[in-house]
Amino acid sequence: MTPTPLDADAPLIQLDHVHKQFANGTVALRSMSITIGEHAFVSLVGPSGCGKSTALRLIAGLTEPSAGRIIRHASLGTNNAIGFVFQEPTLMPWTTVAENVYLPLRVQGISRRQAGPRIDAVLDMVGLRSFSKAYPRELSGGMKMRVSIARALITQPKLLLMDEPFAALDEMTRFKLNDDLLALWERHRWTVIFVTHSVYESAYLSTRVVVMAPRPGRVIADLAQEAAYPRRDAFRISAEYGAFCRTISEQLHHARPTHV
Repeated sequence: MTPTPLDADAPLIQLDHVHKQFANGTVALRSMSITIGEHAFVSLVGPSGCGKSTALRLIAGLTEPSAGRIIRHASLGTNNAIGFVFQEPTLMPWTTVAENVYLPLRVQGISRRQAGPRIDAVLDMVGLRSFSKAYPRELSGGMKMRVSIARALITQPKLLLMDEPFAALDEMTRFKLNDDLLALWERHRWTVIFVTHSVYESAYLSTRVVVMAPRPGRVIADLAQEAAYPRRDAFRISAEYGAFCRTISEQLHHARPTHV
């Protein structure tokens, strides 16, 4: 396995020989180890069914490992430190954009009046302040995903987990949201762990790209992306970007399952 690059900042979360087996006997992860530092943008890529989303859910605490350890360092904190953006926006269709974003704070017992400035701030972040009173049915797919991102950010998390959030969008919308996400990350410097099937998306966004083997999932390559930020359209056609995409593709070729 390629040695894990060290992130520039202190470790935030570690998977230490994590094993996950489901009740039906399926082994999703076997001895998966990775360390992710503060302010990193790490993409997980690999064949379908290799355990990328399972790893994300374990990190989020939505499920528990069958063996091994998930170490959450003190710098992560405890309360509302993790935000999760799912592949589908999962918005409540009967209420407005602002009320959808308010939901995590409502669960915490924070009043709507107290939450108002925070709702406005995150809607400003994602460019939807003027749509605060709109309903999900009135939004495009890209706008719905922006609402989902705003809802994940309303608790001011230190770690943002994103499970193929742009997979269902057209290419131009996806490019735009990639740029907007990077601009937010550059400004606020959360740690992001991003699951994607796209070599091109992972190479564009990330400080590191982690390639996973077919099920049972495990890390087979951990690739540092040295390109500087900000990254914009010119980077997408640069030789540096093309070379890194080829490196990821070569590792994925080795990760291909021998049968389907």
